[in-house]
Amino acid sequence: MTAGSPDLKAFLLATPFFGGLSDTSLDLLISMLVERQFEAGAAIVAEGEPGRSMFIVKSGRLAVSKQANAGGIIPLSALEPGDFFGEMTLIEMQNRSATVVAESETVLYELTAQKLYACYKADIHAYVIVLQNINRELCRRLRRADNRITGHQAGD
Repeated sequence: MTAGSPDLKAFLLATPFFGGLSDTSLDLLISMLVERQFEAGAAIVAEGEPGRSMFIVKSGRLAVSKQANAGGIIPLSALEPGDFFGEMTLIEMQNRSATVVAESETVLYELTAQKLYACYKADIHAYVIVLQNINRELCRRLRRADNRITGHQAGD
Protein backbone atom coordinates (compact mmCIF):
# COMPACT_ATOMS: atom_id res chain seq x y z
CA MET A 1 0.00 0.00 0.00
CA THR A 2 1.39 3.36 -0.96
CA ALA A 3 0.57 6.62 0.78
CA GLY A 4 -2.72 7.93 -0.50
CA SER A 5 -3.68 4.64 -2.15
CA PRO A 6 -7.36 3.61 -1.95
CA ASP A 7 -6.35 0.41 -0.09
CA LEU A 8 -4.45 2.40 2.52
CA LYS A 9 -7.34 4.83 2.97
CA ALA A 10 -9.84 2.00 3.37
CA PHE A 11 -7.56 0.27 5.89
CA LEU A 12 -7.05 3.44 7.95
CA LEU A 13 -10.74 4.41 7.91
CA ALA A 14 -11.57 0.96 9.30
CA THR A 15 -9.31 1.53 12.33
CA PRO A 16 -10.65 3.16 15.50
CA PHE A 17 -8.08 5.95 15.16
CA PHE A 18 -9.14 7.33 11.75
CA GLY A 19 -12.90 6.65 11.80
CA GLY A 20 -15.12 9.57 10.84
CA LEU A 21 -12.50 11.63 9.03
CA SER A 22 -13.27 13.31 5.72
CA ASP A 23 -11.23 12.34 2.67
CA THR A 24 -9.30 15.62 2.80
CA SER A 25 -8.53 15.24 6.51
CA LEU A 26 -7.49 11.64 5.99
CA ASP A 27 -5.11 12.69 3.19
CA LEU A 28 -3.56 15.27 5.52
CA LEU A 29 -2.97 12.69 8.25
CA ILE A 30 -1.66 10.10 5.80
CA SER A 31 0.93 12.64 4.65
CA MET A 32 2.11 12.86 8.28
CA LEU A 33 2.58 9.12 8.84
CA VAL A 34 5.95 7.40 8.59
CA GLU A 35 6.03 3.68 7.82
CA ARG A 36 8.31 1.67 10.13
CA GLN A 37 9.29 -2.00 9.73
CA PHE A 38 10.41 -4.29 12.56
CA GLU A 39 11.67 -7.86 12.74
CA ALA A 40 10.15 -10.43 15.08
CA GLY A 41 11.50 -9.90 18.61
CA ALA A 42 12.18 -6.18 18.14
CA ALA A 43 11.20 -3.91 21.03
CA ILE A 44 9.14 -1.09 19.56
CA VAL A 45 8.82 0.90 22.81
CA ALA A 46 10.00 0.16 26.35
CA GLU A 47 8.17 0.91 29.57
CA GLY A 48 9.56 4.02 31.26
CA GLU A 49 11.30 5.50 28.21
CA PRO A 50 10.32 8.92 26.89
CA GLY A 51 7.82 8.82 24.08
CA ARG A 52 6.54 11.43 21.67
CA SER A 53 4.80 9.29 19.07
CA MET A 54 2.10 6.70 18.59
CA PHE A 55 1.79 3.80 16.17
CA ILE A 56 -0.94 2.20 14.06
CA VAL A 57 -0.42 -1.49 13.28
CA LYS A 58 -0.47 -2.15 9.52
CA SER A 59 0.65 -5.79 9.74
CA GLY A 60 2.07 -8.24 12.22
CA ARG A 61 1.35 -9.09 15.83
CA LEU A 62 2.73 -7.35 18.91
CA ALA A 63 2.76 -8.17 22.62
CA VAL A 64 2.14 -5.50 25.26
CA SER A 65 3.53 -6.07 28.76
CA LYS A 66 4.43 -4.30 32.01
CA GLN A 67 7.07 -4.89 34.63
CA ALA A 68 5.58 -6.22 37.90
CA ASN A 69 6.67 -4.80 41.26
CA ALA A 70 8.07 -8.24 42.10
CA GLY A 71 10.25 -8.12 39.00
CA GLY A 72 8.32 -10.35 36.61
CA ILE A 73 6.74 -9.43 33.31
CA ILE A 74 2.93 -9.21 33.12
CA PRO A 75 1.41 -9.70 29.65
CA LEU A 76 -1.36 -7.16 29.05
CA SER A 77 -2.60 -7.63 25.51
CA ALA A 78 -1.83 -8.45 21.90
CA LEU A 79 -2.03 -5.94 19.07
CA GLU A 80 -2.96 -6.77 15.49
CA PRO A 81 -3.60 -4.86 12.25
CA GLY A 82 -5.84 -1.85 12.85
CA ASP A 83 -4.89 -1.47 16.52
CA PHE A 84 -2.92 1.52 17.77
CA PHE A 85 -0.67 2.20 20.74
CA GLY A 86 1.50 4.91 22.24
CA GLU A 87 -1.29 7.48 22.18
CA MET A 88 -1.07 8.02 25.93
CA THR A 89 2.30 9.78 25.56
CA LEU A 90 0.71 12.25 23.14
CA ILE A 91 -2.05 13.12 25.58
CA GLU A 92 -0.33 13.12 28.97
CA MET A 93 3.29 13.69 27.87
CA GLN A 94 4.58 11.05 30.29
CA ASN A 95 7.02 8.20 29.72
CA ARG A 96 5.86 4.99 28.05
CA SER A 97 3.50 3.02 30.29
CA ALA A 98 4.26 -0.41 28.81
CA THR A 99 6.66 -2.36 26.62
CA VAL A 100 5.59 -3.39 23.12
CA VAL A 101 7.49 -6.15 21.30
CA ALA A 102 6.93 -7.45 17.76
CA GLU A 103 5.98 -11.13 17.85
CA SER A 104 6.28 -11.37 14.07
CA GLU A 105 7.55 -9.17 11.24
CA THR A 106 5.62 -5.97 11.73
CA VAL A 107 4.84 -2.82 9.79
CA LEU A 108 3.66 0.22 11.73
CA TYR A 109 2.65 3.76 10.86
CA GLU A 110 4.14 6.29 13.25
CA LEU A 111 2.54 9.64 14.07
CA THR A 112 4.66 12.01 16.16
CA ALA A 113 3.38 14.61 18.59
CA GLN A 114 4.91 17.26 16.34
CA LYS A 115 2.90 16.01 13.35
CA LEU A 116 -0.27 15.81 15.44
CA TYR A 117 0.30 19.44 16.43
CA ALA A 118 0.71 20.29 12.74
CA CYS A 119 -2.67 18.62 12.16
CA TYR A 120 -4.14 20.85 14.87
CA LYS A 121 -2.77 23.93 13.10
CA ALA A 122 -3.89 22.81 9.62
CA ASP A 123 -7.26 21.13 10.28
CA ILE A 124 -8.75 21.65 13.74
CA HIS A 125 -11.80 19.54 12.84
CA ALA A 126 -9.63 16.51 11.98
CA TYR A 127 -7.64 17.05 15.16
CA VAL A 128 -10.79 17.01 17.29
CA ILE A 129 -12.03 13.81 15.60
CA VAL A 130 -8.66 12.12 16.17
CA LEU A 131 -8.70 13.09 19.86
CA GLN A 132 -12.28 11.86 20.19
CA ASN A 133 -11.26 8.56 18.59
CA ILE A 134 -8.31 8.22 20.96
CA ASN A 135 -10.53 8.97 23.95
CA ARG A 136 -13.13 6.41 22.84
CA GLU A 137 -10.45 3.75 22.54
CA LEU A 138 -9.00 4.65 25.94
CA CYS A 139 -12.50 4.32 27.45
CA ARG A 140 -12.94 0.88 25.81
CA ARG A 141 -9.59 -0.22 27.23
CA LEU A 142 -10.50 1.06 30.69
CA ARG A 143 -13.80 -0.84 30.60
CA ARG A 144 -11.98 -4.05 29.57
CA ALA A 145 -9.47 -3.54 32.36
CA ASP A 146 -12.28 -2.93 34.87
CA ASN A 147 -13.99 -6.12 33.71
CA ARG A 148 -10.78 -8.13 34.05
CA ILE A 149 -10.18 -6.78 37.55
CA THR A 150 -13.72 -7.56 38.68
CA GLY A 151 -13.91 -10.91 36.86
CA HIS A 152 -16.74 -9.89 34.53
CA GLN A 153 -16.89 -10.83 30.87
CA ALA A 154 -17.08 -8.10 28.26
CA GLY A 155 -20.75 -8.72 27.42
CA ASP A 156 -22.08 -9.11 30.99
